[in-house]
Amino acid sequence: MGRPTLAVWKFASCDGCQLTLLDCEDELLALTGEIEIAHFLEASSAAGDGPYDVSLVEGSITTPADLDRIRHVRAVSRKLVTIGACATAGGIQALRDFADVEEFASVVYARPEYVATLARSTPIAAHVPVDFELRGCPIDRRQLLEVLAAHLAGRRPDVPSHSVCFECKIRGNVCVMVAHGTPCLGPITQAGCGAICPAYGRGCYGCFGPSPAWSGERPNTRGLLPWLDMTEGEAHRVLSTFNVTAFREEAPPEGRSDDAPQ
Repeated sequence: MGRPTLAVWKFASCDGCQLTLLDCEDELLALTGEIEIAHFLEASSAAGDGPYDVSLVEGSITTPADLDRIRHVRAVSRKLVTIGACATAGGIQALRDFADVEEFASVVYARPEYVATLARSTPIAAHVPVDFELRGCPIDRRQLLEVLAAHLAGRRPDVPSHSVCFECKIRGNVCVMVAHGTPCLGPITQAGCGAICPAYGRGCYGCFGPSPAWSGERPNTRGLLPWLDMTEGEAHRVLSTFNVTAFREEAPPEGRSDDAPQ
């Protein structure tokens, strides 16, 4: 039967999640003994035609050409795993979804008529079926290795869906929001980072996004907003980073005050 084949694909992104795979170092050497990396342009110019047993997809869909390419990737992939905030939630480039992209292009580019772009930056799951989502900006190497190991073992990946608060308790961190009044998105952000920011006295800024739908543990974003001690506009700006579309699905629209403190 031969070794299972792995492909890694890039769409609109910064390459950080692909670099996480390369950063696995010793584990990557062991992994290549079990899986054939058949397509990974970040690491090799060799590119097989597929089909592939597993495809890791980084980046969001932002151009008409992306739409055609992601459909091809889905067609040649037995399993498709999206990695990182761009692929799972549209990324920081999805801030364009709440403004006029043509106005942006006219300011940034000298000849915007040569720029082919879509009005919105969308996650991969908005266009093709996705078998598993791995969140983070960038993703966590341990979670990535778990996903690949789970495929080899024929089981579902054991990736936590609880919040960053759980990781704070494991590390023995003092809650920055309770003790110091520091705004923190930890209660509504999926675990995976190891609670790095709260461990150094700053609030979580949500780089792993809210727990995905498959987990069954949707975050109570509306319940957290009054505790951030911010105006509605400030709260929405805090949520408007790497996972802006995912967080805004959970938060009340700007201008509503029914969830604001009295």
